[in-house]
Amino acid sequence: MRRKGNGGFGGLDRSEGTFAERLGARLRAVRTGKGLSLLDVQQSSHAEFKSSVLGAYERGERMISTTRLERLARLYETPIDELLPPEQPRVITLEAGARERTTTGEALTIDLRRLESRRDRDSERVHSYLEAIQLRRRDRAGAVLTIRRDDLRALAAILGTDQDGARRRLEAMELLLVHA
Repeated sequence: MRRKGNGGFGGLDRSEGTFAERLGARLRAVRTGKGLSLLDVQQSSHAEFKSSVLGAYERGERMISTTRLERLARLYETPIDELLPPEQPRVITLEAGARERTTTGEALTIDLRRLESRRDRDSERVHSYLEAIQLRRRDRAGAVLTIRRDDLRALAAILGTDQDGARRRLEAMELLLVHA
């Protein structure tokens, strides 16, 4: 892995490194931005996050689970999506006449009533995150919720996939409303 001077994000060029390395750099940046040492986190978490394990996450040597990432976000008192690394730039080659079909910049509308009727693990995770969005927006009465690109990024991490995979999963769960 090639290190950059001051131009990179957390010491890494944003387009370099594995996801685990970019996530680790972001976790380190948030922790140090809060003025916390690895030992401080270990102590404040009552050893739930041992300094050696957290250090391995930050070096990209270990991948953090979504459950632990959520608990770390609570410990840092920050939204989970702020712990995620910025998206890598994507180069997409299209055949003549083809259209790009990605979720970048696209708002998605989720049927909350249908979501509430589902009882599988992914649905519970999605529901929990969407409730947090509703609380932040102070919008608890709606039957639908439109999520933004950053929300989809966080949902993708919660579901253990990328943004396109998260969109496909939401479609498979029949939670997306189609816009005309």
